Amino acid sequence: MAGIGAGGLMLATQGRVFAAGAENVIKVGFVSPRTGALSGFGQTDGYVLDLARKALAKGLAIGGKTYEVQIIDVDTQSDPSRASQLAKSLINSDQVDLILAVSTPETINPVADACEAAGVPCLSTVMPWEAWYFGRGAKPGEPSPFKWTYHFGFGVGEFHKTYVSQWNLLETNKKVGVLYPNDADGNAVRANLAPLLAKDGFTIVDPGPYEDGTTDYSAQIAQFKKEKIEIFSSFPIPPDFAAFWRQAAQQGLRRQLKICQVAKTGLFPDGIEALGNIGFNISSAAYWHKTFPYTSTLTGVTGPELADGYEAASGKQWTQQLGATLSLLDAGVSALQASTDPKNKAEVAKAIGSLKTTTIGGKVDFGSGPVPNVSPGPIIGTQWVKAPAGSKFKLDYVVTENVTDPNVPVGAKLLPLNG
Repeated sequence: MAGIGAGGLMLATQGRVFAAGAENVIKVGFVSPRTGALSGFGQTDGYVLDLARKALAKGLAIGGKTYEVQIIDVDTQSDPSRASQLAKSLINSDQVDLILAVSTPETINPVADACEAAGVPCLSTVMPWEAWYFGRGAKPGEPSPFKWTYHFGFGVGEFHKTYVSQWNLLETNKKVGVLYPNDADGNAVRANLAPLLAKDGFTIVDPGPYEDGTTDYSAQIAQFKKEKIEIFSSFPIPPDFAAFWRQAAQQGLRRQLKICQVAKTGLFPDGIEALGNIGFNISSAAYWHKTFPYTSTLTGVTGPELADGYEAASGKQWTQQLGATLSLLDAGVSALQASTDPKNKAEVAKAIGSLKTTTIGGKVDFGSGPVPNVSPGPIIGTQWVKAPAGSKFKLDYVVTENVTDPNVPVGAKLLPLNG
């Protein structure tokens, strides 16, 4: 594993001379999927990390002392085993003081487990907190088994509120075909979200779990057609949804649907654009949108500034991951500043556990969690629609409901899938 972080290592020393010695350097590991099946989640990380490094270039003042900050970023290649190895290398070889992990259980859970075992503070975001908390062995009603690891963001409760709010915007027969994979996300959603939706009057049609990498969905499609579902909901990885959705169009399922609600994939413009005309009017959900009315505590940028800056620098359309990644850096740096000693891992973990701040993604408050070590966060109903004539990009990503954060403005009415 030698040299795994070399390509992403940049010292925040521009314009300032720091005192020598490891005791004056804070090392932060940053773990995300930049390549592989989950690469959409890491596509914008380079731009956001550049902003963070520039903001930290003159050091970080904590307790009357200025520390040099090094961010060591590594790519999991969308492989859970590699994520675990990278975390252990950051801990043992780089001797980091804090690890930040972002996006999906395949990335976050193995990193968090490595940190918990080694006694290194870890903060993460962008996956359902139930898949993080219960998926790693915590039991309902029992004390948290975690001392070093913390997570903030949406959970099944937020998906439930958002989906009910979103789906009630259109008249349907309330029959919902669900396609949940046999993975941490899918199993958490099946156990927790589906029963809540059923209580709200939706009929859940579930063909059962499927394995990631499945290529033939004919049996599931046939069942959905037979049951005459008008709403489809799934939590797949991007390649699986693309395969399913093309087959759904070929086999006539898409025509009968009024709403297609996709999570985990369907989050980023590249994946939707690749579907061509069958990508228009797919519903999604945003853990961040450029219209979120919050400002980054680390960099000072607003949502529109972050999105516009990325588009200008990359030539690509903004994605919701911009704000999610920056919110993690906002929260991580805020925790370091709140600690009495950023070089003391126990003090950093304690600071995370009592953290209360507002990032570019909204409120982070570990005193308000549904369970210990978790701070809840919003998920906002959205839809991919055809961009107006003359737009730079083919798609527009609009907010259609805001029940989990009324501060976020609703920008458009939900359109029927085939409308």
